[in-house]
Amino acid sequence: MTSTAPLPDAVPTNWVDRFAPAGLRPWLKLGRFDRPVGIWLLMLPGWQGIALAEAMEHRLPNPGLLAQMFLGAALMRAAGCAYNDIVDREIDAKVARTALRPIPAGQIGVGQAWIFLIACCLASFSILLTLPPTAVALGLASLVLVAAYPFMKRITWWPQAWLGLTFNWGALLGFSAATGAGPAFWRQIAPFVLSTGDVRFLMRAAADSALQWPAVLLYAAGVFWTLGYDTIYAIQDLEDDALAGVKSSARRLGQQAPLAILGFYLTSLALMLATGAAAGLGPLFYLLLIAYGIQLCLQVRRVRLDDPLQALRLFRSNTWAGLLLFVAIVMGTRLAILAHL
Repeated sequence: MTSTAPLPDAVPTNWVDRFAPAGLRPWLKLGRFDRPVGIWLLMLPGWQGIALAEAMEHRLPNPGLLAQMFLGAALMRAAGCAYNDIVDREIDAKVARTALRPIPAGQIGVGQAWIFLIACCLASFSILLTLPPTAVALGLASLVLVAAYPFMKRITWWPQAWLGLTFNWGALLGFSAATGAGPAFWRQIAPFVLSTGDVRFLMRAAADSALQWPAVLLYAAGVFWTLGYDTIYAIQDLEDDALAGVKSSARRLGQQAPLAILGFYLTSLALMLATGAAAGLGPLFYLLLIAYGIQLCLQVRRVRLDDPLQALRLFRSNTWAGLLLFVAIVMGTRLAILAHL
């Protein structure tokens, strides 16, 4: 059996339901390719980390590295969604928004979903291996966060905070990928190190790959950003989550959710101000950061606990917020780049 209609949280005109062959649709929906907003929200922190690292060296982001981050995010998001659906298949069957997903709907078996997951992970791992060693280590470490995420809604009222830790890991990975020594460097120094025992080059590579405070601040800002937008997303499922016994920040906060979301977003904004100061970004960064802050505040103003469709629209608007922040980082160093030409 194949899906004949868009899932409730997918755009009715999404490309999967319009153009993909019927037999392929369940697989694309398993990876959430009919809802690409998740790819953007996973990818953009990585782009921001790359842009920040390059900005600190007065350079524009490397297009090739941005492309790698996009492909890796798309594959790992698909793998993560498949894993989440495997773990949550019984809960998903009880929630209206998720009951028609491929696994609870009986379109894809659990064993098939595992094969899909492993294939996506292997493809993503092949991309990860082209990055510097610190980035590879960070990529592997992220699997701990990914593996634990589906269980958070069972043990804490704050699974959205765990998602923030997980989805923004790319900020650290992207930063280290842009600053660390790549495979070519290691191939060049390996014969020398093996023949002489001189470890100075290894120490230099480790220093080049080390994370710096601006990257950590960017990561923290992203965690609070995600905590805000995923609380908005959870508003869609308030009634169903209560019936299924699923915990969420939206349920925990109740009527105070809009005020709490404002607090999360303001904290994210403050941490981004600290990021810009620590990285030495210029005035264009702060001007665009104002626009980023306005976009977030408009979400808070429009959110309603009794309007799940509006919550979904506001959640999706965060792709623009994240893209605006990426542009702010890039433009924040633009004057410095011109000064060095």
